[in-house]
Amino acid sequence: MPEEFFALAVISIIFIGAPATIFHYITLWRKQRSLQPDDERMLEDLWRSARAMERRIESLESIIDVETERQARADTQRDDVYRKN
Repeated sequence: MPEEFFALAVISIIFIGAPATIFHYITLWRKQRSLQPDDERMLEDLWRSARAMERRIESLESIIDVETERQARADTQRDDVYRKN
């Protein structure tokens, strides 16, 4: 009688328990594969922040370019004054 219970337990573990565990983790894996609403919101906020930073950097680059041109013109004029003397 105990051998029959043991055999029944092993068979039920093999054919019921193992597939149930495998399918449980497969469904968890599929759920986590997609973004959760909080993750989507955070990603959208990061995207907006990155776009704002990009605009700021472009503005700074244009300001620096203008200042560099002014400095180059000032240096050229100063060199011309020294050459004339």
